[in-house]
Amino acid sequence: MEWLERMNDALAYMENNLDSKISIEKAAQIACCSQYHFQRMFSYVIGVPLSEYLRRRRLTMAAFDLQGGDKVIDVALRYGYDSPTAFNRAFHTIHGISPSAAQKPNATLKAFGPVSFQISITGATEMEFRIQEKEAFRVVGIRMKIGDNPIENGENIMTFWENVSKNGLLRPILQLIDGNHTPANLLGLYVGDDGDGSGHYHICAATDKPTPDGMFAVNVPKHTWAIFSGSGKPTGIVDLLRRIYAEWQPAANYDFAANIDMEVYADMTPDDMKYEIWMPVVKKS
Repeated sequence: MEWLERMNDALAYMENNLDSKISIEKAAQIACCSQYHFQRMFSYVIGVPLSEYLRRRRLTMAAFDLQGGDKVIDVALRYGYDSPTAFNRAFHTIHGISPSAAQKPNATLKAFGPVSFQISITGATEMEFRIQEKEAFRVVGIRMKIGDNPIENGENIMTFWENVSKNGLLRPILQLIDGNHTPANLLGLYVGDDGDGSGHYHICAATDKPTPDGMFAVNVPKHTWAIFSGSGKPTGIVDLLRRIYAEWQPAANYDFAANIDMEVYADMTPDDMKYEIWMPVVKKS
């Protein structure tokens, strides 16, 4: 499959450059998607954030080089550490011993092998989706900064929702819904930074109303959206995202576009939520 080949080509590029600077932007270009979606796809499919995966691979190779007789300072520089102190700290976190101890006979080390994307039998459970064109619209709400670790972001976002609800901040956002825009629901909007896997997550509503003090407005461009339906507990959103990246996208005639995606909440009942995940897409060339 074309998707499979592209993702494995991106992995090969990173694997061949563990001892030099790796451009995540270039890896994403090889995979034919944005850096934002490449990092999210990797984390949801593999189950490990991309930055952590690269760190483990580099420190695995560093252990092999040390056992081969290379000097600690040379190995540290080779794998991107500016000082022996930083290298020692990172190496100890992974292997449980210092780099100098790793050079001794009979040292016990850990090895993290390279991953690859393969075809597996999935999709026994149906996924509801539709493709929809939508004109540009504007959202207003409150936001939090997110990093480049989608798994960690998911935990922080759940806490963000809890705090916003507990502090009574959902009401002024709900009051922004004017009925002139769809979806006329409470929204969760991810906006990734250009050239980075980080960005902001907004709890917001589509509206033409003025932006209240302390809130932020985002203009969402016109897109074609792939829209996926889900229900149940909030933790189910993470599983649905994983299935979108691992099951739907490889078989679909669409690639993900733009550094953005959106959650639409029709029912916020804690144990039986009704929601949709909106992903901007373009047809594969």
